Amino acid sequence: MECVVQGIIESQNNSHYMRHNNGVRLQHVEALQILLQGLCGVPKERVRVHELCLKSGPNLGVVPSEVRLLCDLAQPTPSWTVRHVGGAMRGAGAEQISVLVRTIVESKRGAQITVTVTSANKMPKLYATDEAVPVTPGIQLVEITAPAAAENYSEVVAAVSSFCEYLAPLLHLSKPGVSMGIVPTAAAAAASLMSNSGAKTL
Repeated sequence: MECVVQGIIESQNNSHYMRHNNGVRLQHVEALQILLQGLCGVPKERVRVHELCLKSGPNLGVVPSEVRLLCDLAQPTPSWTVRHVGGAMRGAGAEQISVLVRTIVESKRGAQITVTVTSANKMPKLYATDEAVPVTPGIQLVEITAPAAAENYSEVVAAVSSFCEYLAPLLHLSKPGVSMGIVPTAAAAAASLMSNSGAKTL
């Protein structure tokens, strides 16, 4: 099982860029990076992944599911991860919590809260990663996941919800499929983070 929330953040809207004293434009994603490093003390890790997603159709069952095949292109020898995403937890209890809890099986697993910032691109042909065109220019998807089990998912839900509160000035985070748009305070929050960090990207 895992707990997951998603949100969107601006990356290229000129009206929300900040400048520091050497004139370099700083984006909301970089402000998020500074905030996360301050909270966790872990530097960002740039990844380059080619993902194939196979989703179940309406005629394949009531519970939606998908299989994701992810190839890590950043490694000298590309490695594949197989990730099966099952249906979300249902019932009155699931409706009352702000985090989606779903079944997950993965060939490689982590044991911590993971924050992923993703740009969605479309490719004119298979494997033509250098020719990819952004699907949503200026917008990136932020996803937070944490592994859980049937006996401890409530504690993980609480931990993820608490973690999301620290990020609230920069972005709305909610269950996947429930978009709440851009946070009005994002520009001011990003400017404050940049100012407090000495206007240096980490």
